[in-house]
This record gives sequence, C-alpha cells and structure tokens, in this order.
Amino acid sequence: MTTTVAPPGTASTTPARAPRRARRWGDHLFVVPAVLFVAATVLYPLIFNIDLSFRDVGVAQIVTGGAEWVGWENYADQLGRDSFWHALVTSLLYTGLAVAVAFALGMALAVYFNQRFPGRNLMRSLLLLAWILPTVVSANVWRWMLDGSYGLINTLLGAVGLVDGDVFWLARPVPALFAVVIATAWSFTPFIMILLLAGLQGIPDTLYEAATIDGAGAWRRFTNVTLPLLKPVNLTALLLCFISTFKTFDTVFLMTRGGPGEATMILPIYAYNEAFEFFRFDTGAVATTLMLVVPLGLSVFYFRSLRREELS
Repeated sequence: MTTTVAPPGTASTTPARAPRRARRWGDHLFVVPAVLFVAATVLYPLIFNIDLSFRDVGVAQIVTGGAEWVGWENYADQLGRDSFWHALVTSLLYTGLAVAVAFALGMALAVYFNQRFPGRNLMRSLLLLAWILPTVVSANVWRWMLDGSYGLINTLLGAVGLVDGDVFWLARPVPALFAVVIATAWSFTPFIMILLLAGLQGIPDTLYEAATIDGAGAWRRFTNVTLPLLKPVNLTALLLCFISTFKTFDTVFLMTRGGPGEATMILPIYAYNEAFEFFRFDTGAVATTLMLVVPLGLSVFYFRSLRREELS
C-alpha cells in the first residue's frame, strides 16, 4: 500500500467549503442596502401617511407636536364629502380616457414599426422624446399650444376655418378635461408602443404565414393571432399605464390646477389642496391612502389573470 504526499509548498486545489449558513447570510448582506433604501423612501413615508390619516392634524398640531388619535373619524368625514367623490370620479374618467387613447395609439404604432422600412429606427427614437421629456416641459408646451390668445392649436384650426377667433380651451370644463387627457396620452404612448413592440417581435412569422395561407386578411390576422398572443403584454401595459396615470399630479396641475372650477380636479390635486392649501393634513393623508385602493385592486386582478393564463 502506497501513500502519495503532496510536494512541499503546494496548496490543495480543492477550496474549503464555507458553512452553508454563513454563505446564506453572506448572500443576504448584498440585499441589505436595497432593502434599507426601499424602507427609507417607500415604507416609512407610507406608514407615516397611514398613521397620519388616523389622527387630528392641522397647523396647530404641527406647531405643538400633538396629534390626537381619532380612529376612523377622518375616513368617515372624507367619504361623506361630495368633493371627494367628484375627485374620484374625475380621476377614473381622466385615467380611463387617457389609457384608452394611449393604448390605441401605442398599439397602432407598434404594429406599424414592427414592419421593416427605411428610417424605422430613427422614427422610433424620435417618438420616444414624448416619453423622455420632463413632465414640466411637456405640460408647459401643451399649455402654450392650447393658449387662447397665441396658441398653436388656435392658429392651425383658424387657418383651415375650423375656429373663428380666440378659443380658450383650458378655460372651459369639457375642453380642459380632454386637453389634459390628450397631453397625458401623448406622453405615455411611446411607453406603450415599446412594450407592445417587444411583444410583437416575439410572435413567430410562421403563424402569420399560416394564417395568410388560410385566407386570413390583415384584420383577421390581427384579431386571431396578434391580440391573443399579446394578451399578457397587453395586461401589463394597461396596468402600468393605468397606475402611472391614476397617480399623475404634475401634468394636470401645471396645465389647469384642477380647474376650471373642478372640471379637472383629480384625486392627487384634491389631496394636495387639502394638505397644502387648506392645511388639513389629516384629510389629505386620508385621500392619498384611499388612492391606494384602486391600484391595489387592479394589481390583484392582474396577477389572478396571469395565474389563470399559466394554469390554462
């Protein structure tokens, strides 16, 4: 029986295996900075806001530092206000219209840019400017174009004889609502287009070729091939666009500040006015907390729909 001895000065080529528990804790340490960042920037403000909604907090309480616990009294007061329900209905109407317009335009552009033609990449890059631009820039550009005295919209419509004289679009309730809807849809359309275009490029060309051989036209190929295969992407795009639009504040605030009257008084502006215009910080916190209900409900519906798709 012989024994092989390693030469002096050489180390074993097999590294020592660290204990499993130590490796696990080492992996978790890499996540700690991200967890702390999320806790500091998301969880703490959220918990603080919810706690604020259950207290009586006004200017006096902010100065003295005392905030009495009132339980559900603030919620009962808020839900009994017509102004809150008006803001909620306006938010849902504004969000629904903006998402519908953005999704329709995004789908049309995605189908168009899914084809090959000269200058396709350049045109796609230019369209992304609407999404890349800061909101303060795009909102002010739209406000300038819709100005009743020197706006570009009046100039163009007047040149073709569709309007006569100055039309103050943002000073009328219905035109003002549609103006902020169009401005919001314009900024979200490129985002929808990119998501849907990525989904379209994942559909095999052989499916379209088979449908063409079976005699399907462009519309039947779209409804029978494109839409069914894009369903998960469509749901994702609609959910993300709805949540982003529902919590939009800056576009509407910069263009109309919730006016004229309360024609564009959406929930984020309503909550802002409650907290920073009327200094009712508790009811402002209630409004922002109640804003979470709609996105959370849609998120639950979204994940259940995806789950059903996976099971089927």
